[in-house]
Amino acid sequence: MIIKILFSYMIGFLEIAIEGYYIERFINMCRNNKIAIWHLKRKKDVQLDFRVGIHDFKEICNIAKKTKCKVKIRSKKGFPFLLHRYKKRKIFFILLLIMIFLTLLSSNFVWNVDIREENGQELENIAKQIEEAGLRTGEWKTKVDTKEVINKIRLQRKDIAWMGIELKGTNAIVKVVKADEKPEIIKDDEYCSIISDKAGIITKVNAQTGTANVKVGDTVNVGETLINGWMEGKYTGIRYVHAKGEIQAKVWHTKYKNIPYNATERQETGNIQNQYTIKFNNFKINLHKGVSKFEIYDTIETESKMRLFSDFYLPISIIKMTHKEVEERQKTYEIEEAKSLGIEQLQEELDKEIEEKESIVGKNINTYEKEDSIDVYVTYEVLENIGTNEKIVF
Repeated sequence: MIIKILFSYMIGFLEIAIEGYYIERFINMCRNNKIAIWHLKRKKDVQLDFRVGIHDFKEICNIAKKTKCKVKIRSKKGFPFLLHRYKKRKIFFILLLIMIFLTLLSSNFVWNVDIREENGQELENIAKQIEEAGLRTGEWKTKVDTKEVINKIRLQRKDIAWMGIELKGTNAIVKVVKADEKPEIIKDDEYCSIISDKAGIITKVNAQTGTANVKVGDTVNVGETLINGWMEGKYTGIRYVHAKGEIQAKVWHTKYKNIPYNATERQETGNIQNQYTIKFNNFKINLHKGVSKFEIYDTIETESKMRLFSDFYLPISIIKMTHKEVEERQKTYEIEEAKSLGIEQLQEELDKEIEEKESIVGKNINTYEKEDSIDVYVTYEVLENIGTNEKIVF
């Protein structure tokens, strides 16, 4: 029945109204004769509105005559009547057919590549490499070998733990999971020493296994041995072990900034100008004339791809360029003002870098005045556990 109704839409259907006292008998006779009627609406007791295919209208009239019902055509709908309605608008109809054809044709291409990096972890140049591997906008979907693209990317990069590609409509969804950077794991039964991974002054040494090579107060650089992976006994001599222990040191975090006495400050005025461009794949049509009307401005560009459904993108997008007017003002700082500004900015950066504020044991500030600017250095002294395992190679 459903297929028959859909077919009626294609070949056209009529909206009918019948009046009479034998409407139930009319409906039963239609069913017995396998005539599809749908969208039934009963009005009062003697009137029924419904829809029926063109090819069944003659039979409907015969049944109505037998059941003593009057038939009235309310409207004619469907594709044939649409053609008849627009027969004098040939250009419109031709354009409509072209649009339908182009839409159907475009469904065979990939018009959007949606790269989804899990947990917000960004992978550098991943979009470019995916395009070079064969997945790009404008590509025939039948030519896209997702397994081949994945294999090419995995061979090029070692920082990807998992990758999957799904083609939905004209959209290619690429899901990527970044691999965690893990240090080399040395097994407990393997011999190793502990070496310094940071420069600093030793404040605590606790060698649980192995022989301490430094003491409190020593200054160490990166790569120096902190705990040797061997122990020496009076009777056993030297025997190698898997070094374990805790080394704490005072390390330094330093930031630098140059603050000019005469600086140009930029401030937005609040005035905004929007300009639009239509993009057909790689072809652009500007809907604006010339550049921005502002003398000094910042531009933010956003691209919105057109789509019919959630995953059916079209090769058309709207590029919106938002120009924000900016005023530039000359700002002159006194030496102390420039110094305070530099110190404040550097301390904010260091505070964001160091999570455990209680580990900060000292701050050093150094400034060097120049003719036109001042150099500011801020150093935080932080207590941290240092050291990493290094395998002993014989």
